[in-house]
Amino acid sequence: MKDKEFLMIPGPTPTPESVLLALAKHPIGHRTPEFSKIFEEVTEGLKWIFQTKQDVYTFASSGTGAMEAAIYNTINSGDKILCLVGGKFGQRWGEIARMKGAIVDTLDVEWGKPLNVNSLKDILDADKNKEYKAVCITHNETSTGVTNDLESIAKVVKEHGALIIVDAITSLGAIDLPFDKWGIDIAASGSQKGFMLPPGLAFIALSDKAWKAVEQCNSPGYYFNLVAAKKNLLKNTTPYTPAVNMFVALKIALNMMQDEGLENIFKRHATLAACVRAAVPPMGLKLFVDDVNARSNSITAICPPEGLNADDFRKSVKKHFDISMAGGQDHLKGKIFRIGHLGFCAPRDILATISCMEISLATLGFDIEFGKGCAAANKTLFDLTKE
Repeated sequence: MKDKEFLMIPGPTPTPESVLLALAKHPIGHRTPEFSKIFEEVTEGLKWIFQTKQDVYTFASSGTGAMEAAIYNTINSGDKILCLVGGKFGQRWGEIARMKGAIVDTLDVEWGKPLNVNSLKDILDADKNKEYKAVCITHNETSTGVTNDLESIAKVVKEHGALIIVDAITSLGAIDLPFDKWGIDIAASGSQKGFMLPPGLAFIALSDKAWKAVEQCNSPGYYFNLVAAKKNLLKNTTPYTPAVNMFVALKIALNMMQDEGLENIFKRHATLAACVRAAVPPMGLKLFVDDVNARSNSITAICPPEGLNADDFRKSVKKHFDISMAGGQDHLKGKIFRIGHLGFCAPRDILATISCMEISLATLGFDIEFGKGCAAANKTLFDLTKE
């Protein structure tokens, strides 16, 4: 059926109708009091999401733009940093830093496993001369469905004294990340995930300690320049032309999120994830992440039955039901598929997806007892939401 496609990927995520309508309005001038008022309200809303008293800066880009801003505004050529890598997006920190001329070491873990806090502590304890200027981490690894223990990792990094720089692109707005409480120095995120918007905006928050590094940076770049962004933020504007309608839509989305409340947002995502995880074994599938404490509440990675290519399964679901799910990346291509359940996602979306997955498995010739996956999800939903 035309125009019936539904996104169950880690991003872009579904967008509320009220947000889409805001995008359809005629743009307003970006150097006007009207825009400055929207900009001010949005900035305060972002501080609420980040759980910080620090200012939050917005760029017209994807979340990767905020990651680049984090590195290019704090790291000088020749600085030494440590990147914690457990998936495709953990690798990105090192790729950006190397382009800036940094000396990059990595702490690697097998994809699908959480980062080991003790291993990190051993590395940082051995850094007697405090050569590491920063430690970069992906809070929620989108490519594998692993949520790392950021609170514990941040504590170890703070004891060392390095900056802790966080990719929060698929965690912010879905998984608890109290920026100030955990002592995060820099966190980067994007609009197309938990914020319920299309791609186009990137957000970044910095601690006072991170700002000292910004002041010592000798080549921050032109567009992703945080000094320029800070100067303009004082006037409730941006250095260069912003994505005006995206700011208008972001205001609507933030109002929706504030109406729901942070605790309820986190609870909803945890409930959706639990429903998906409960449905997987009864359908003859397997969760990719074995560690129950590391399984993400914003995305679930799943292994198909033996003999079935994950991409063939995704194509079947898309062909018959117009539901899009994400595939595996790099060496996991064809071996896993990923269901996104973040942002503007509700139990109805999860239950419909699971039902369609059962039918698709049967269509592909696998022995499925219809309703077992759905029943497990239904029971989980009932148990977690009953009064």
